[in-house]
Amino acid sequence: MSGKNQGEGNREAAREYNRNATETAKSGDVEDKAKAAKDALKGDQASELEKAEEAGKEKARG
Repeated sequence: MSGKNQGEGNREAAREYNRNATETAKSGDVEDKAKAAKDALKGDQASELEKAEEAGKEKARG
């Protein structure tokens, strides 16, 4: 991704997201990744993940 700021309509970021989402869906590992994410929320990473979520919410509010 280039360093050029494209604003809210960042087409390059949207293409990258769509490409990665499609690759993940086609990989067949979606259920395994979902389980790993759920386990992370209950495990050692829970506190760190909660802090990251709160930071993201604050940024969205601000």
